[in-house]
Amino acid sequence: MTAERTPLPRTELADLLTDAAQSVSAILTAEYPTAANRSYLHPVLGALSAGPRVACELNDRLEAFVADEPRPTTPASLFTLASYAAALGWLTESLAELTTSIDQICTRAGIPTEPRAPDVAAPDGAKQEGEFDFAFSALELAAIRTAAEAAGLTPVDYVEVLSESLLAASRITDACMEISSGLLEDATYIRDAASEHVWVGEGPDSLPALVRSLLARMEAAE
Repeated sequence: MTAERTPLPRTELADLLTDAAQSVSAILTAEYPTAANRSYLHPVLGALSAGPRVACELNDRLEAFVADEPRPTTPASLFTLASYAAALGWLTESLAELTTSIDQICTRAGIPTEPRAPDVAAPDGAKQEGEFDFAFSALELAAIRTAAEAAGLTPVDYVEVLSESLLAASRITDACMEISSGLLEDATYIRDAASEHVWVGEGPDSLPALVRSLLARMEAAE
């Protein structure tokens, strides 16, 4: 007869969520070497390189958690499982959106086709400067022209693809911050619960923070 194993204590369940939160937040500080001719992709390459690895690691931990004995059946373990699964699903979706955005940026920039030749500007550069909708200083304009030339793009095209890259970086940053903070909130709830009987209420307030956030996003999209 196999002896029954003791369910994971709340501290270990909280640690599982905390570790996941730290892994997700680490995506935002990941660096990836960027060639000069692809400098407009610098804002997103760190997340693109680290994100899939983190998602794979979280998935492996989730599978191990579900497969471990005893299976998650207590209120605390089920609460943890719901939070963790919601985080992994949200991260996977956000990384898919990031990949799509980067693909669109590359298409617009002409990758993998031959770089386009920069437009020929007037000697004083007045026409080129006038094409921008933003106000740049002389130093900023010079930097843009240098980066655009290295990328084989016109300065205007360079600014546009860089703007799209920054927007994509902002979206993945917001997602990772929300996921990480939600995991930490759920970890705190698990660790500080007055008893083992967490997740015993009725209604959305009894759900993990990440599950509530995902439900709110779905309602807003309808």
